[in-house]
Amino acid sequence: MLLCKKIKLEVSDQDAATLELMQSKCRGLYNWWVMCLRNGEKWPGVYEAKKTLQASKQHDPELELAYGKLLHEVYYRLDHAMAAFFRRVATGEKPGFPRVRPRHCFFTLCYPAMYLKIEGNVLILPTGGKGKNKRFPTMAARLTETPPAGFREVAISRDARGNYYASFSYREQEEEQQSGQVVGFDLGIKTLATGVNEQRRVYHIGGFKGAKWYNKQLDKIRSKRAKCQKKSRRYIRLSKVYKRVSEKKRKKQRDSLHKASHLIAHQLVERTVVIGDLSQRQMVMQEHGERNKYLNRAVYNDWGLSSFVEMLVYKCVRYGKELVFLDESNTSKACSGCGHLQAMPLYKRTYICTACGLVMDRDENSAVNILQRYLAGLRPHTGDPVRCADVFTATEYV
Repeated sequence: MLLCKKIKLEVSDQDAATLELMQSKCRGLYNWWVMCLRNGEKWPGVYEAKKTLQASKQHDPELELAYGKLLHEVYYRLDHAMAAFFRRVATGEKPGFPRVRPRHCFFTLCYPAMYLKIEGNVLILPTGGKGKNKRFPTMAARLTETPPAGFREVAISRDARGNYYASFSYREQEEEQQSGQVVGFDLGIKTLATGVNEQRRVYHIGGFKGAKWYNKQLDKIRSKRAKCQKKSRRYIRLSKVYKRVSEKKRKKQRDSLHKASHLIAHQLVERTVVIGDLSQRQMVMQEHGERNKYLNRAVYNDWGLSSFVEMLVYKCVRYGKELVFLDESNTSKACSGCGHLQAMPLYKRTYICTACGLVMDRDENSAVNILQRYLAGLRPHTGDPVRCADVFTATEYV
């Protein structure tokens, strides 16, 4: 499978200025093509578009300062963006035409591995121009970690705090899937994931706990900045502080999601992981809107459900586990003991069944229902009646 390792770079001021110039020229070429396509010009394809690069260099001579392979990568990224646009149009989805890249966002520079050199812990990055036309020398960036062996491509990026990173893409052999026990997980807001296995053991995996504090600090900074005149010294300083705090919040949130997904995919002994096909939009439905308006920010900004599921997908493949997505409709409303259905708004954290009197945490009840639904959906092999009996026994005593 294809993996990526992100390593922080230590660059000089001159090399940082060179990176900023090359990314600005690549971004300008990308935006020029996007505006031409918006004005009705037909996309000729990646190979025909690359033939127009010399004409673009005559129009803007500073394109010679950017490394040629980086400019070629711009056309491939445009081709992927247009292919995704036509695919969404064909399937009837929202088209989403390629957008213009803003100036404050760093345009990622993608270097093929064959044009790079690593000497010790120094990454050598080539620049544009030859001979007398070469204004900027070859860049030498120090790597803070050891890069993976056999990498295929390196992407240079920059975060909100001005730090530069190199992302090395490489391949790693996947582990073979093995049969074993099953664990069902219910994804929630209070607890990131609550799981139950066939022996009725309960797992509580927490998520990022500092979201409320960071949101309060960001609201204070935004309130102060709103009272300043735009482009003033104080406005610019508060904008930098806002970016720094929000970047720190995102890193901590992503770190907690990585740890939680690694715990499920690598450290748990169960070989099959079952989760519900929950979406963030379902958590803020109209029936919960009046009472839980404050949850909108927590669900869309602080929860990170989509990122967590993406991490879990590739980590389960990497460590040889099977990940199953199950329809979890009515798993929160149904009683895991008798199957009775009752309304369960989000503010009710304890499930109290009015039919059989079962008292249980709502996330644990939902996890048990997900596990029972998966086990009940298993079918016995031909001529193996014991498998069916095992399934019903496990379902009965969960």
